[in-house]
Amino acid sequence: MNVLILCTGNSARSILAEAIFNRLGNGEINAFSAGSKPTGIPNPFAISLLSSKGYDVSGYRSKSWDEFATDTAPKMDLVITVCDNAANETCPIWPSQGGTPPVRLHWPFIDPAAADGSDEAIAAVFHTVYEQIHDKVAKYLSKTIP
Repeated sequence: MNVLILCTGNSARSILAEAIFNRLGNGEINAFSAGSKPTGIPNPFAISLLSSKGYDVSGYRSKSWDEFATDTAPKMDLVITVCDNAANETCPIWPSQGGTPPVRLHWPFIDPAAADGSDEAIAAVFHTVYEQIHDKVAKYLSKTIP
């Protein structure tokens, strides 16, 4: 199953979700993340958090969804947006790849990249959002992968 997690910047939430899906999917999920307006680099707090939890962070990068809208890109079965409409963020709308459209879900999470304060306070927001995403992915996969 191919999963694409979208957000605007592809620097924090979508990268966290990509990592979590790939870990919890136990080889049955190929998760990718992208943004409609990528920032160019993953948020350092996201990378630090993933690294502290034992993820290999060497391949993470902020990328455009254009990479996944080509004829040669993996066909997506599921597309999830993770932006927070309540914060007046504009969520990207996946243009699809032709053929049968993927299942689309919207899981709103606050943007930890927008957190301010001390490094400890920002890291705490990232940790909270990571746990929220982890719980949501785990529940989804428990219903999808026996």
